[in-house]
This record gives sequence, C-alpha cells and structure tokens, in this order.
Amino acid sequence: MKINHIGRLNINPYNKQAGKMDQVQKAGKKDKIEISPEAKNLQKIGDIELERQEKIEAIKKDIQSGQYEINTKEIAKKMYSFWDDMK
Repeated sequence: MKINHIGRLNINPYNKQAGKMDQVQKAGKKDKIEISPEAKNLQKIGDIELERQEKIEAIKKDIQSGQYEINTKEIAKKMYSFWDDMK
C-alpha cells in the first residue's frame, strides 16, 4: 500500500504568516495616541500640588516657631473611627 502526499516537502508553514506580517508593515499604519479627558484632568493636578506644598510650608513654619498646636482628642477620635470602620 502506498500513501502519497503526506505533508508537503520543502514548504515552510510560516511563510504565509511572515507574508502577512510584511503586508501589515508595508501598509504604512502608524500608531496613534489619544489622551482621555480623565488623563487631561490628572495633568491639571499640578495646581493642587502647589496648594498642598504651600500648606506644608505654613505648617513647617508654625512648628519651627512653636505656634503649631496638636489637638490630641481630635486625633484620637479619627484613629478610633478608622479602626472601628475596619471591623
């Protein structure tokens, strides 16, 4: 019994795929980047950073001059509420 044409000889199965890749590259498509409105809003956060930095500088000055007061009762309340919410 003779079986003919079992698999083709001298044919690389990846030739078709490689040819398709070449066609895609030759098509001249270029990558395109679009920035979402949310990302644009995040870029504007720099203003908030400036405000935060100003607050930090004011607190530093108060601490150095000895005028900064710590409300321990308020801190304890917030810590308690934080840990109470974790339950």
